Amino acid sequence: MNTLTIKEQQNILKVLKPPSVKIVLIEVSKMLKEYLGNQTALNQISVNWGSDPFKVLIGTILSHRTKDEMTSKAAEQLFMRFNTPSDLAEANDEEVQSLIRSTGFYRVKARRIKQVSQLLLVKFNGKVPEDMESLLSLPSVGRKTANCVLVYGFKKPAIPVDTHVHRISNRLNLVQTRTPEETEVRLTEIIDKKYWLNLNDIFVRFGKTICKPIGPRCIICNLRIHCAYYILKVKKSQ
Repeated sequence: MNTLTIKEQQNILKVLKPPSVKIVLIEVSKMLKEYLGNQTALNQISVNWGSDPFKVLIGTILSHRTKDEMTSKAAEQLFMRFNTPSDLAEANDEEVQSLIRSTGFYRVKARRIKQVSQLLLVKFNGKVPEDMESLLSLPSVGRKTANCVLVYGFKKPAIPVDTHVHRISNRLNLVQTRTPEETEVRLTEIIDKKYWLNLNDIFVRFGKTICKPIGPRCIICNLRIHCAYYILKVKKSQ
């Protein structure tokens, strides 16, 4: 395969018409029917704990650089023992570390989730704030985490952009961005707000099962005719 020049890649992307977000969500949902048991950790936490914003917040912090399976396991163990901000704020450090050990970086995460719990008590009367600015004032909370809390905890429309959402949005030519932050800005500009709430969950599940970072299953993907990755890397090599 001859390597495409940057100009050739850009020319292909210019004529490659991106699908509508509605079509993307419909087609991805169809493909995911074979993977009904493959739920995201944050959706599981939201469902299992009644969309409790505190548990979604702590669960999202635990999920940093961690597989969903480990996040779900650690969150379940932690919340069975420490159910509220006041419980966790006063928890023994070593016990918290033991409960979340499976997530990796457990000492740092234990310290952070205790700090978050303490700040919630001091600054927000033990409640998780519902606005972006206040959420970003908490330790270990960036835009992705804050948006996850809004979506999974408060059911407010937002677009949490992790590596899956960023990768898939670029592969499907919905955006042409370099960072998740740029992707979030662009997606909020081009996607109708009525689709925001479900986009993260659908794209993350799609990214874990079909549109993988390495070895994506292009052959079974109904969207490959719209996909920049398929056109530029897979089809060109055939």
